[in-house]
Amino acid sequence: MIELDSVGVELGETPVLEDVSLDVPEGAFLALVGPNGAGKTTLLRTCNGIVSPTAGQVRVDGHDVTSSSPRDVGRLVATVPQTTRIAFEFDVADVVAMGRTPHRGRFETADDDDRTAVESALERTDTARFADRSIDELSGGERQRVVLARALAQETPVLLLDEPTASLDINHQVRTLALARELATAGRTVVAAIHDLDLAARFCDRIALLSDGSILADGPPEAVLTAERLESAFGVRTAVGTNPVTGTPAVTPLADEPPGGHRVHVLGRGTDAARTIGRLVERGVAVTVGVVPEGDAASVTARAVAREVVSAPPFEPVADDRAAAAADLVDRADAVVVAGPIEGPNERLARESARAFALHGASDPPEYADTVTDAELFEALGDASRAERTRPRVDDGGARSE
Repeated sequence: MIELDSVGVELGETPVLEDVSLDVPEGAFLALVGPNGAGKTTLLRTCNGIVSPTAGQVRVDGHDVTSSSPRDVGRLVATVPQTTRIAFEFDVADVVAMGRTPHRGRFETADDDDRTAVESALERTDTARFADRSIDELSGGERQRVVLARALAQETPVLLLDEPTASLDINHQVRTLALARELATAGRTVVAAIHDLDLAARFCDRIALLSDGSILADGPPEAVLTAERLESAFGVRTAVGTNPVTGTPAVTPLADEPPGGHRVHVLGRGTDAARTIGRLVERGVAVTVGVVPEGDAASVTARAVAREVVSAPPFEPVADDRAAAAADLVDRADAVVVAGPIEGPNERLARESARAFALHGASDPPEYADTVTDAELFEALGDASRAERTRPRVDDGGARSE
């Protein structure tokens, strides 16, 4: 339905897209993700003919959009832009009815098909209750939904959405993307630029990751959203796990590890250890883990974010080579943090460690580990600056805040 063949775009003399090739079939829901300035909006604007490529071709349903009339493109592609500007104080119903313009001659009046399309669009976007109100009376999020309704009323085979959830509350974010998913399932082709990677992974069947005007990766969410690719595109460390409710990829940005930062080894298993691993990594600590049972919650978290992990089959004695590998990580660590139940070689390593800690809030910390706050752990590691940053603060009203 949408074909981009070696497309390049320059705005002024600045290259914005370079050698972009992309095929989006009928009924697909494709998310465009990437950092600001990656070219997502420009790519959408080449698909609807607003921006002409300086190289390559853009076709929608076999038609070259560059050489097609605005009316013809309007019958093929409907767009919800990132910002919505309505020049006059039209009623909401009149704004939505503008979506029918490509289907009527200049002097034709609305017919039953037009009215049905407008009513359906208002209902599906939860804007029917605004129908008689002026567009200027609505909030930014409400206006965004009205513009989406206008695009739906256009009844095109292709729908382009530029940051469709940016102004919306949580309820309407989900409803908007669920509606887009429903439209794709019914056969429309939907392409959306989306900042929220978790929402993109949840609702879209395909993701194209853009970086510096080129497509870094294109495919199913679980194939595209990897820690390595996201760090390359966004310049930030990430942990990519699985949302326990939806089963789709979940992306968590992580704090940078400062040069010469500290290394902490975590001993434990289960959710306590998983939380501790995440808590330390979020503070920018280089974390190693093990021995941890394969498939355990701590093992899954560690595989996503830790520097090194030693794992072993569950419900079996820990092999000597696994215990030795964990002992090596403990020797190289600045401290050991005990989290969750430990036994066998893990308990021996904890008892033998000169610096064994348990973080405040851990359940059943062992008596040989000093229970400390995050700030006290950093003080013990000699990192005064981070210790200060993690201390509870007192606001102007005297209330403590983390």
